[in-house]
Amino acid sequence: MALVVVTAIWGSTFVVVKNALDLVGPLVFVTVRFWVAGGALVGLLLLQRKIASRPIPIQSRALRAGAFTGIFLTLGYVPQTIGLQTTEAAKAAFITGLSVVLVPLFAATLLRKPPTRSAAFGVLIATVGLGFLTLDLKQHLALAPGDLWVLLCAVGFAAHITSTARFAPHYDVLPFTATQLLTTAAFATIAALLFERHTLLPPAAALPAIVYMALIATAFVFGVQTWGQRHTTPTHTALIFALEPVFAALFAVAFAGETLGACEWLGGALTLLGMIVAEVGGIVVKKQQL
Repeated sequence: MALVVVTAIWGSTFVVVKNALDLVGPLVFVTVRFWVAGGALVGLLLLQRKIASRPIPIQSRALRAGAFTGIFLTLGYVPQTIGLQTTEAAKAAFITGLSVVLVPLFAATLLRKPPTRSAAFGVLIATVGLGFLTLDLKQHLALAPGDLWVLLCAVGFAAHITSTARFAPHYDVLPFTATQLLTTAAFATIAALLFERHTLLPPAAALPAIVYMALIATAFVFGVQTWGQRHTTPTHTALIFALEPVFAALFAVAFAGETLGACEWLGGALTLLGMIVAEVGGIVVKKQQL
């Protein structure tokens, strides 16, 4: 349920981000967002260590694991931002959603955690649903240069979920998550210097959106993700995150006046069904084992 809340928050931010990107370059937006988010978690960690009877330890191993995981988070956000400049948003959403397929492969190969049959079937259903939800099947879906950047982003997000599953159970949430975000901020700064050096300072009008995205949609949700992944598998996490475009579509209907066609409703339903199949199937198997 915590990861569903995370996904709903991400889905609700598309309008905020879209409006903000009219004022500031996307890489500068990512850079400032992650510096603010990482700084907020560092401040919270220092406050906890000062006032708590049991201060959270800052382990060098946790910082190394956070930096390592932050590299994959960077590979999610920066290539996606670059790719969106030369590809369609709908196609980018589908390619990004392919991380749902990649996570079970990474988990099985790297973590020795192959998905259950129900989870694998749920992944298949959700992937078909993402296709219906995000792609216009009437258009010619040729490969654009930006698609390769977005495909790299899907690999990055899949690796981030997998590495979080590997390290989250072993380290405290605050130092591990803060290091992730600061690592992403550092690499995003380099990307912004390379691609958007003419607009490194965001205008004042963009600051409310940046602060909201930094504190709520970054610091809070990545902290919750780190905690939530202690209690579920990487494949289930990826399936829950596949609901992001579903929530985005629902918020667009509710607050932006957009409408959904039959394909979009079918795609959203299939994506939700894929998650339910994986979750319910796992519960049934556990009961049978008992």
